[in-house]
Amino acid sequence: MTLLNSRERGGSFIIQSMDSDHAGQYQCRYQSSNSWSPLSEPLVLTMTGVYSPPSLSAHPGPVVASGGKVTLFCSSVNSIHTFHLLKDGGVLMVQHMDSQYPMGRHLATFLVDPVIPSHGGTYRCYGACSSNPHVWSQASNQVDLLVTGVHTKPSLSAHPGSPVLSGASLTLQCGSEAGFDRFALTKDEQHRGPRNLDAQRSPNFTLSPVHNSHRGPYRCYGGYSLSYEWSAPSDPLDILVAGAYGKPTLAAHPGPLVTSGENVTLQCLSTSWSDTFLLFKEGFVAPLQHLHRQDSPGPFQTTFILGPVMSAHGGSYRCYTSHSNSPYLLSQPSDPLELVVSGKEPLTLFPLDPNSSGPCP
Repeated sequence: MTLLNSRERGGSFIIQSMDSDHAGQYQCRYQSSNSWSPLSEPLVLTMTGVYSPPSLSAHPGPVVASGGKVTLFCSSVNSIHTFHLLKDGGVLMVQHMDSQYPMGRHLATFLVDPVIPSHGGTYRCYGACSSNPHVWSQASNQVDLLVTGVHTKPSLSAHPGSPVLSGASLTLQCGSEAGFDRFALTKDEQHRGPRNLDAQRSPNFTLSPVHNSHRGPYRCYGGYSLSYEWSAPSDPLDILVAGAYGKPTLAAHPGPLVTSGENVTLQCLSTSWSDTFLLFKEGFVAPLQHLHRQDSPGPFQTTFILGPVMSAHGGSYRCYTSHSNSPYLLSQPSDPLELVVSGKEPLTLFPLDPNSSGPCP
């Protein structure tokens, strides 16, 4: 037991040079007249930096949705009996976890389930030996645990739009009314969720020049500075990159001049093998129609039927082809086809309900 003495009022005790002998549990008491007070509550003094650091990792990843679960693994190749997990700010999240020894490593697992917003933060772990439990290793690498779903989801839009030609420039904009001051863009999350959230101040993410690897679904997140809490993800936005294959041709039958109320067939024809065809109208982000053909020796074509057409169907159309095994990679666009709708639209009359009340008595 280490004894420290002080005759100063308030009892200040100074350890000039910290070493492993000073690590341990301390209590103090004071003398009044000829009697001593009861001992204080114990204070544990822990010394770090004696052994090499363990490693810390999060599975399935450090980005986790509120209400989900995450496991923090602390491991070391050295003989470690106990691992301690700490969160920055002096919070001892889990006091300790006894070591296991799978696959030649000493390992402890810390399960956080369910995750709540206050679990967000920076974590490190330490190792210790049972012979001297208050002497710890150096700190592990840090793991930043980010909690999503705390704030309302933002929106994600593409400018000038999708599909985008390979080599062009595209800006993805993450928009929200929540006043976020940092934003993150993720790609190809599928059902695993994002592996990380690389934050930036601007809500605009520029892809320039666009190349084939930029194709795929994107989501964005919003958050606030100095916080580990993030919004729910935006709805996915599919970025289609055009230019991988030769352009198809688009023709209208019986012709591009159509009378209101009639049907028109738009035929998309490709000279190369294709099993997927998409029809876009200028001013629309998503394809109007998306058709998939079964394998056939050719010709590689499909027909899109519009009708009965109205004046709103008028406009400029293009078609693209694609392969089902790479749905976000498209051909060059066809030449534009201008559809003109003539004639008046039929007037629809609704029967008057004799029991309904009108504006006049």
